[in-house]
Amino acid sequence: MTMRQDPELPQFTIRVPQDVLDDLRARLRATRFAPDPGNEDEVYGLPTSHLRPLVEYWADGFDWRGVEKELNTYRHHRLDIGGTPVHFLRERGRGADPVPLLLLHGWPWSFWDWSKVIRPLADPAAFGGDPADAFDVVVASLPGFAFSTPLTNAGENFVTMADRFHELMTRVLGHERFAVGAGDYGALVGAQLGHKYADSLYGIHLGNEMPLNIFQGDRYWDLTGGRTTTEGMPEQLRRDVLDFNDTYVSHVVAHMLDGQTLTHGLNDSPAGMLAWILKRWRKWSDPATDFDEVFPADHILTNATLYWANQAIGSSVRAYRNANLHPWTPSHGRTPAVGAPAGFTFLLGDASPPGVHTPEERRAAFGRTGFYGDVRAVNVHGRGGHFGPWENPEAWVHDLRATFRELR
Repeated sequence: MTMRQDPELPQFTIRVPQDVLDDLRARLRATRFAPDPGNEDEVYGLPTSHLRPLVEYWADGFDWRGVEKELNTYRHHRLDIGGTPVHFLRERGRGADPVPLLLLHGWPWSFWDWSKVIRPLADPAAFGGDPADAFDVVVASLPGFAFSTPLTNAGENFVTMADRFHELMTRVLGHERFAVGAGDYGALVGAQLGHKYADSLYGIHLGNEMPLNIFQGDRYWDLTGGRTTTEGMPEQLRRDVLDFNDTYVSHVVAHMLDGQTLTHGLNDSPAGMLAWILKRWRKWSDPATDFDEVFPADHILTNATLYWANQAIGSSVRAYRNANLHPWTPSHGRTPAVGAPAGFTFLLGDASPPGVHTPEERRAAFGRTGFYGDVRAVNVHGRGGHFGPWENPEAWVHDLRATFRELR
């Protein structure tokens, strides 16, 4: 066993104050919806016709107290780590020797986007799996997100987050080593853990190959790598690059260059905040699937309420600019930078990276990354987009188990 008996931690019960919910409903009912002519094809952004029904349901149909009851079927904790509140839920593994596993979300996700995989990973036998694959699952809220608020450190980014989670898993929970599963911004945290704390890890399993020097240089806000034109590209690649830009660029530019200005509106208007994050959910998910079927209104509004009730939208947005203002510096000179054993789950419904349509092309794109030194598996699946563990939980459970089966 690599786990000592950790001390009994105070339990955190999720219960949003009633006055916060009453104020939320009052604001939603007072929404002044924007005129939106000629936007059936979403050329101007999220249509009012998509936003209005969700706002109305959020105000007068969505049962947050019922959601809380479901969330509280897990054991939650909220601790101070280095002056920063860190919230996490824990599901004990059921097997002979469960491996500690830390799961980290992205933006605009929440910890709850891992909910489909938590119990299958903790109790494989109950889901037709091998109990030898069990994990002791810890699902954390990134600092600045959900109940890991409010922040006192204005510079919180993926580097400081990695330090806090290493302390959580080793000093607080008492694990000599632990595993990491992560996607989106959480994959940056996971990569940093795999760089700085490789000796403390069984390994990492990521949904994105995030370079640790991301968001640097004069055009730190530019996801195209400085390319200002698609001139000369093959037509298919050109369409892919334009789709990639349309999918991802707007939120990075706004978060990087005007995050607090945007926050003033999003923190005051729940309808505005919902519009901003709903556009990302709709645009970043697999376009080949039915969005409303994969992302029920209750799930979208659960995430929206977690952001709203904790006034977390601004602190979550700042994680982007803080990656630029407080840039990553190597903790050692070894190359490749990430030494921990690494596995990956990539889904072809994601617009990133452009120019990828087959598993072979996806693996080739990964091979150009160069940050990972001990790659154990690169898994590619057709179904799902940017929200991997929610859109294709079966792939994530299978791949994550397989990555760590040989590393236990």
